[in-house]
Amino acid sequence: MDLVSSSSPVGSLLNSVDPQYAYIAGTAFLVFALVAAILLYSFRKQKVDYNSGIFTYLKFIYASFLKPHEKGYGQQDALESFYKTQAGVYDATRKRLLCGREDMLGLVAAQMKHKVESKALRHGEAVWVDMGGGTGYNIEAMAAFLPVDSFFSHVYLVDLSPSLCDVARQRFQRLGWKNVSVVCQDVRTFRLPEVENVDPRTKVSTTTSGADVATMSYSLSMIPDYYSVVDSLTSLMKTSGILGVCDFYVQSIVDVSSRNYIGGAFNRHVNWLGRLFWRAWFDLDRVSLEAARRDYLEYRFGTVISASERNYLLGGIPYYIFIGCQKDVVSSPAGNDAIEKLDASFTESPYLSPANHRQEVEKANEQSAREIRSKAYESAIINLDSNLPLPSTFYQNHHYRIFYNDLLPKHTQFGNEYIYAFNWEDPRVDHRLLNITRDDVILAITSAGDNVLDYLQNSPRRVHAVDLNPNQNHLLELKVASFIALGHRDVWKIFGEGKHPEFRQLLVSKLSPHLSSQAFQYWLEHTHVFTSSHGKGLYESGGSRHAIKMVRYIFKVFGLESEVRKLCEAQTLPEQRAIWPRIRRVLMSRPLHWAVVGTEWFAWKAAGVPRNQRNMIIDDYYKRNGLNQNMKQSKDVSGQSIWEYVIDTLDPVVQDTMISNDNYFYFLCLQGQFSRKCHPAYLSPRAHVKLSSPGAFDSLRIHTDEINEVIKRITPRSLTIAVVMDSMDWFDTDGVEASSQAQTLNYALKMGGRILLRSASIEPWYIKQFEENGFSARRVGARFQGTCIDRVNMYASTWICTKTKEVQRPSTDRGISSLSLDEKRSSVDHLEL
Repeated sequence: MDLVSSSSPVGSLLNSVDPQYAYIAGTAFLVFALVAAILLYSFRKQKVDYNSGIFTYLKFIYASFLKPHEKGYGQQDALESFYKTQAGVYDATRKRLLCGREDMLGLVAAQMKHKVESKALRHGEAVWVDMGGGTGYNIEAMAAFLPVDSFFSHVYLVDLSPSLCDVARQRFQRLGWKNVSVVCQDVRTFRLPEVENVDPRTKVSTTTSGADVATMSYSLSMIPDYYSVVDSLTSLMKTSGILGVCDFYVQSIVDVSSRNYIGGAFNRHVNWLGRLFWRAWFDLDRVSLEAARRDYLEYRFGTVISASERNYLLGGIPYYIFIGCQKDVVSSPAGNDAIEKLDASFTESPYLSPANHRQEVEKANEQSAREIRSKAYESAIINLDSNLPLPSTFYQNHHYRIFYNDLLPKHTQFGNEYIYAFNWEDPRVDHRLLNITRDDVILAITSAGDNVLDYLQNSPRRVHAVDLNPNQNHLLELKVASFIALGHRDVWKIFGEGKHPEFRQLLVSKLSPHLSSQAFQYWLEHTHVFTSSHGKGLYESGGSRHAIKMVRYIFKVFGLESEVRKLCEAQTLPEQRAIWPRIRRVLMSRPLHWAVVGTEWFAWKAAGVPRNQRNMIIDDYYKRNGLNQNMKQSKDVSGQSIWEYVIDTLDPVVQDTMISNDNYFYFLCLQGQFSRKCHPAYLSPRAHVKLSSPGAFDSLRIHTDEINEVIKRITPRSLTIAVVMDSMDWFDTDGVEASSQAQTLNYALKMGGRILLRSASIEPWYIKQFEENGFSARRVGARFQGTCIDRVNMYASTWICTKTKEVQRPSTDRGISSLSLDEKRSSVDHLEL
């Protein structure tokens, strides 16, 4: 009897199936069965590694999200409940979750190397304590930056989880490192054993008094009693010790907006939804993200470097890196002495030792109610009186960057962008006109810092670099740090070619000890400027990049790239002049200038020309052509004036200067980088030898403020030179700023002191203000039609204003240093601390 009727649905299906397909299906089934049998047999013969492959992530998911926490009576029970199941796979699952550990270790290692280089520490004598070190990953990872087995005399890993400590012991046994001890103990109670060290040269015996390095990586957020842990670190570390911390956090910018000691608030804010979500998410695993943990750390230690980052691979988890030191290191008598010395250098005041300072102040108060103090000094006094750490600038290895409040609107108006990636002023002219000597005290606008580096090659007694845009000063800091820490090859790649694929590694491991906290944060966030494979790197960044990129785009669209290349390779002026007309027909076309270049938007956004300066160009055009001032608002006339100004700028440059080997300003604009034959003087090998020598930047002070604010806090008659570039063009003709600046410059300059300025106008309106305030003004360069004033030729005139008589300083400029401390606290907003 048929088991399946041919008339049933199953029978119909079987009858319709080709027997060949049935054989294939049967064979496949037998093959799968055979493979399964072999696998089962092999598993019985070979032990399965449940700490690798897919089991790694299954264990992590189970332990972190599914496994219930076991009940216990202490922190050790809680840790074991969480880590025991996943101890064997901890490192494999945390590599992407716990970002920033390697960066923190690299920053700590860089600080230690700097200490060795500056003779503050000897190789092989440092003691390192890794608090909450877990499996020992950090200690092994440090080997990428320092030879752990020889650099440190001893390393202590302290953790409360026995399971993680067992993994750590196995790790160091495998590595064969004899100077590492794993201590399973509460970090609050850990104390360094006294170790006697004998100097092989002097035979002098010393006893270890504390750790040179202490680190905490993603452990502070898991310790309930974090106050006592942070407090214990102060007694654990040496006075000169370095602390490195990396951990999760959530915080609002409102929480830190009134603090001047946190080392910058760049990228620190986490929005309301992010704070709510990440706190709730991590609380499931007993990881606490409240802001107080980071706050207390920054209160107990001075900030050397602070950075706020996001782990975007896993949803943008916020984490921070903190490099700190003992906050009292500069509040001791010796520290107070250092503050006085710094204040004297900031203000050009004579240095008075603390022992005689009060007597001298009493005498000064009898003669004048005002004593000049820097903003940095005033902020330091307020912090010391309140038992707060000093502003982070006081804890840096170099003191050329002066404290400023990065949250003030006058600084935040620039966003996170500098305007100029290179200077548009010709330093060759500056040197010819100023003849800088070793006795000069110079105040100069920073811009991109190129000309400041040129001045420093003449070894003046002091250079005060001033810029209201903090990002311009970040760029100067990066250049200074590069000369201190890098060889000429790397400096050339970064600032000559504008790109360096290893910039991030250099920033962390070599440049960081020579940067302020704010500058480090800025460049950590902008490493792509140098490392991106797209674009021209540094010289296609900054606000002025729009004009440069637009010009290159026009050349590409109109097929002029080969002509531009020939122009940049021309070896004689006749050859260069013959190529120019083909480029000029496009670049100087009237439609392009009327539609784009002549507009106010392009002038400011692309070329960095503010409205008042643009109006000066238009006014000169009216005077030159005898036009009625009522036509000033005419778009056709204003566009024509800008068009003629550009023609008067570019035509003489091509006619009189060699772009290929001398005029690096326009070579850079056309090629996007400098060449070995055409570059600023500071990028030459000879300049590198000078600027990389010890103490080359001891005379540099970098101020982030308005020129007037800086001048008001400089001792009268101490400056010999002020280079204000074209900043006076930015003032409003109806305002009092120009007159006020002329008065304050007169007050700060010695008799015979000189001001070098450039202007977009042939007869700047504010020259009269200088003449009315004790200066004789002389035009030392004028760009008339068809003439070239210098290699840039972008300004219509250059002036030297020489101080010939003293003028009385306005009473409104009186400082507030004579105020009581209580009055100073109430004047914090006025001080712009």
